[in-house]
Amino acid sequence: MDESLPVKPCSPRLHKAVSAEALLDVERARPVLEQIANKWSVLILTVLCSRPSRFNEIMRRLDGITHKALADALKRLERNGLIHREVLTTTTPVGVEYTITALGRSLQQPFEALYAWSMTYGPELERAQEEYDRVRD
Repeated sequence: MDESLPVKPCSPRLHKAVSAEALLDVERARPVLEQIANKWSVLILTVLCSRPSRFNEIMRRLDGITHKALADALKRLERNGLIHREVLTTTTPVGVEYTITALGRSLQQPFEALYAWSMTYGPELERAQEEYDRVRD
């Protein structure tokens, strides 16, 4: 680890509380985290935070997602109350627009923090991967 990085150690009190809670509530937390921590879920919700979007627009903005993966993720997000699906009857052919819900928007701050972390520490992560691969080859 690069010692020059501004890393704050976990406060021992907070770390113990989080660890104890994680051990006690893993059965409750895991199913929830499996729904929202999926890479496509995070990216779809991030896209919808800026504005409501149609299926093809979401697909264009998420390079690499397949039609099936997007359809499945949107159904899962709607089922979990994180997005709202609205059929637009004013258009021909009939269109569908997806909007983030208040519950989904409550994830915006944690996602923004995760994005900021990835921008700050992404290069360090890449260096660690390269070092790992170099040592293993």
